[in-house]
Amino acid sequence: MPEIPNENDEEMIKLQEKIAHDTLERYSGSNVGAFQPFVLLTNFPKYLEYFASHRQIPALEGSMFKVAHSPSEGISILDFKIGSPAAALVVDLLALLPIKACLLLGMCGGLRRHYHVGDYFVPIASIRGEGTSDFYFPPEVPAMANFLVQKVVTNVLEQEHTTYHIGITHTTNKRFWEFNKVFVERLKNTRVQSVEMECATLFTASYSLRLPLGALLLISDLPLDKNGIKTKESSRSVYERHTADHVEKGVSILNALKEALKHQAKGVFRGSRRRFENATPHPAPPAIPMPLPELS
Repeated sequence: MPEIPNENDEEMIKLQEKIAHDTLERYSGSNVGAFQPFVLLTNFPKYLEYFASHRQIPALEGSMFKVAHSPSEGISILDFKIGSPAAALVVDLLALLPIKACLLLGMCGGLRRHYHVGDYFVPIASIRGEGTSDFYFPPEVPAMANFLVQKVVTNVLEQEHTTYHIGITHTTNKRFWEFNKVFVERLKNTRVQSVEMECATLFTASYSLRLPLGALLLISDLPLDKNGIKTKESSRSVYERHTADHVEKGVSILNALKEALKHQAKGVFRGSRRRFENATPHPAPPAIPMPLPELS
């Protein structure tokens, strides 16, 4: 298991923060001081491009991540690519910044016949089938989304009269699993409602490091139906139809979360992260005009 520095070991904490800040700046192409208190996480460059272009703010890119900061909203968006190792890394790095909460805007395969592409899925927990989460907790510890974040997610979806489903997702490291009969049977036997590649890692890492984190997933395909497996054309259609709505719902959720956190008596920072309570983000780089992206 990872050894978390003792809260009184200031020298170790400072070293850990320096290495983390250097890594995040190298990987994102952004000064760590520009990160805002609330962060949208995504796997999709088109989501980040939409967010940046519609707010006329720069999109920055490092050796691994892309990021854009909106100081007027107090929100950053970060594209961390795909898979559980990248998900673990991004939480490890963001937990060492004065960030109050994160929300994943991801996609998943829907595993129920009454689901439709374009519906939203709110995961309350995830089966830890990816392996990376074992670094944070032993196998008997469940991967649970942050309750407050997910409560706000469902509140916003209800207010906007949005079709959504709640349930458990299976997080796997294997992307091309649809023709693996053993894995398909496992999904059926465990009665999960969706499948994706990051949630279990994000939930366990954020719980370990005391960073409030939830998720709003878009059902992008219905992989248990041979006619519902994602294709190049169906993927393009999903982006064209749902990018703007998914991103703006994420923004609305983080704005609602800001209000919800004002009423938390103990505050949002826990454990060694209490030292961030009085921290304020630095201004982001000046906005520059950007063309609207093509979503096709």
